[in-house]
Amino acid sequence: MNWVPADAENAHTSGVESCPSLRDVHSINPTQLIARIESYEGREKKGISDVRRTFCLFVTFDLLFITLLWIIELNVKGGIETTLEKEVLHYDYSSSYFDIFLLAVFRFKVLILAYAMCRLRHWWAIAFTTAVTSAFLLAKVIISQLFSQGAFGYVLPIISFILAWIETWFLDFKVLPQETEDENRFLIAQDASERAALLHPGVLSDGQFYSPPESVAGS
Repeated sequence: MNWVPADAENAHTSGVESCPSLRDVHSINPTQLIARIESYEGREKKGISDVRRTFCLFVTFDLLFITLLWIIELNVKGGIETTLEKEVLHYDYSSSYFDIFLLAVFRFKVLILAYAMCRLRHWWAIAFTTAVTSAFLLAKVIISQLFSQGAFGYVLPIISFILAWIETWFLDFKVLPQETEDENRFLIAQDASERAALLHPGVLSDGQFYSPPESVAGS
């Protein structure tokens, strides 16, 4: 009766358990891995991911939409030139909408500089702009007399507030997590490609088989 030592049995068991992982590695298609890595490298060469580009477009939409509403408000109050002079040159915090427009310009400049030009991968810039926007709008709604000026007294502050928080949500829950996930996938694919290159070496050519000079002819 053959008796197998416990250590040898454990070693055999661990070797059997490791076989599936080895088979998985051998089953990797190097061509698919290379194609995947090239696609990730192509995204890096573009300089900005698709989801980040969408975020920058939404920031631009924020500025243009607030500007459009402000221009409409100027026309409603009796002409652009007259109202523009009243709201800009004779600025009054309690009745002017010019500061809400400047707030949109402030958000646009900071966010585009941080996330498009500097390609920041942190939430501090969007947190700063959203905090400033929220504090300013709350103070303006409480102190000023916007609600007595018709519908725009409600529309501009509320829309500006909502857009700022949508930008925060989109960056924190869409842009940053997706870019991190894409980077992790790229690293995994690159590591798997390197392992596949070691486990699946290229086919040896005929030129790699030769006889040493000292060998007998025909050997």
